[in-house]
This record gives sequence, C-alpha cells and structure tokens, in this order.
Amino acid sequence: MAEFRGQPAYLQIADRIKGEIRDQKLNPGDKLPSETELMQAHDVSRTVARQAIARLREDGYAISHQGKGSFVAAPGEGGVSRRSPEYEEITQHLNEVHRDVRQLADRMDQLEELVRQQLPRP
Repeated sequence: MAEFRGQPAYLQIADRIKGEIRDQKLNPGDKLPSETELMQAHDVSRTVARQAIARLREDGYAISHQGKGSFVAAPGEGGVSRRSPEYEEITQHLNEVHRDVRQLADRMDQLEELVRQQLPRP
C-alpha cells in the first residue's frame, strides 16, 4: 500500500516506478504493471492507478498502447525528456512545501475564526 507521506498516492507510486527505471530494474520496452496490478500491489483505487500511469506518461517515462498496456519509454520516446533525479527531488520538495503552506493557511483560517468569536459583537 502507498504510505501517506503528505504526497498523493499516485505520485508515490509513479515515483517508485521512476526509481526502478532510473536504477535499471525496468528497461525501455519492459511492460509496466497494469492498473489492476497496481491496485492490488498498492491497495489503491483504479483512479489512483490510472493517475500514476498517466503521470509516468506525462513525465516521459512511459508510453501506452491501446489494448496492450504501458511500457517503459526509450529515451526521447515518451514525448517529454526524462528529468534528472535532482529535478525530481526538487519537485517533490516543492510539493511538500506547497502542502505545508496549505496547512498553515488552514490554521490561519481557524485562528481568525477564534479571534472573531472572541471579539465583542455590536
């Protein structure tokens, strides 16, 4: 199952597969797990599995063939060039910062509501 690390499950799954590609555990042309296999392996919904595969395609790590499945893309084949591990790390960090900022905004909203409740009403 994809653990909650403050990052959506589909990104965790896609990142794990990207790591396997970078580590050459998966090579260009290798078949990627199907949506059903991802669902079972990570205990997620079909939507999450589909989003993970879509993310791999968007990032240039995978190509999909109707009725055949998704495969590891050869360099340049996936449409978008592969991003460096550094880029991926920075992107992940920025996603975490964005999550933290949203949490702070929620806390500010709560504090403002508390202050409003403490103010005398006209």
